[in-house]
Amino acid sequence: MARRAAAPVKIAITGLPGSGKTQTLLRIIQLLEKDGLTVGGMITEPIVERHRPTGFQIVNWITKEKAVFAHEGMRTRVRSGRFGIDVHALEDLGTRALADARAEADVIVIDEVGKMDVESELFGQSVIDTLDTNKSIIMTLHKKSRNPLLQDIRRRDELRLLEVTPVNKNLLAFKVVGLVTGEGR
Repeated sequence: MARRAAAPVKIAITGLPGSGKTQTLLRIIQLLEKDGLTVGGMITEPIVERHRPTGFQIVNWITKEKAVFAHEGMRTRVRSGRFGIDVHALEDLGTRALADARAEADVIVIDEVGKMDVESELFGQSVIDTLDTNKSIIMTLHKKSRNPLLQDIRRRDELRLLEVTPVNKNLLAFKVVGLVTGEGR
């Protein structure tokens, strides 16, 4: 029997780069979908070439459509570290993925609202519009960024901030699923 989501919760998973935020989020999605909940939103996947990360692509979780939005070979005005950023890909597929999720999903995921994702006012507004919906949201946040959008998100009263660590990363997915389904409150 499919579970229903409980009263909406807003959860932000934070942690240092490489701490396992995205892997934890993917495990949460797997558990929620196994419970019969529809998950939608945006996931960020690394692009690995010759065993090393060279960029990132966005995935619309509902449609599985993908777009490269950051790559070290990209020549663009907007940069984050060694990566060029394709703001158009973020504004197109990223905002569409969030709109699809607001319309169709029981639970919305937004992976890595961080340095690369906050270069677009349009995408930032889409994140705010999504946070303002009456649905459960699970997002991963860049831990140390001082970006105004991230600071505003962290200050939201309804947001529960959880940090992924080497000690809790295996159990955190189960805790978050319990919060979403109402079994962990």
